[in-house]
Amino acid sequence: MSQRIYGLHAAAAALKHAPERIQRVWVDGKRRDRRLEELRQRLQELGIPVVETERSRLDRLAGDSHHQGIVLEVILPAAGDEQTLAERIKGIRKPFFLVLDQVQDPHNLGACLRTCDAVGAHGVIVPKDRSVGLTPTVCKVASGAAETVPLYRVTNLARTLVWLKETGLWLYGAAGEAQRTAFEADLSGPLALVVGAEGRGLRRLTRERCDLLIGLPMKGQVESLNLSVAAGVLLYECLRQREYAG
Repeated sequence: MSQRIYGLHAAAAALKHAPERIQRVWVDGKRRDRRLEELRQRLQELGIPVVETERSRLDRLAGDSHHQGIVLEVILPAAGDEQTLAERIKGIRKPFFLVLDQVQDPHNLGACLRTCDAVGAHGVIVPKDRSVGLTPTVCKVASGAAETVPLYRVTNLARTLVWLKETGLWLYGAAGEAQRTAFEADLSGPLALVVGAEGRGLRRLTRERCDLLIGLPMKGQVESLNLSVAAGVLLYECLRQREYAG
């Protein structure tokens, strides 16, 4: 399926990680800044069609005026399923996954993909129902990570969590009422970090499948962090323990 993405950063990420997915490109014919010219030159070197047009048309193509003079039509990366997840795990010595339980905000999924790329996570697992997929907004926010971090959409998340445990992964669920902080838990082994949806947290069945609930200490007046921020802190604690502790 092809979709339109826009912006200098999104264009650069698409060129770097998956130029073969770019179908065609529209650019502002009157704009001549350095970054746009570099992108135009690289696109032309690769033989990708570049159409010069007026800004008003770019506004319509992007559905947004913040396109920075470039709109791309790209084939979005395909999500995997239970079978591709099983094949992927077979080749990993110490798996490290993020599970998002019905997260619906594309900005949160995009930010989580970007952080997963940064910490070296092997993929993100989401249920097919009531979860955002790889939309243009997700890909834009992910800044290239949608191409480097596999997304797996599974039919039954609770069943998949049971299967992950059977393959040897520990399941750590993020919950505000957890009695143990992430800094006190052992996150150094094969694991899946499980994070609930915006405002609702983990569903009951998801929570029951977790081996341990962990949280983050909150010293101020706010009760919780934004989902992608909390996931980012937890993912980096996983990375610290897996590669830098001891």
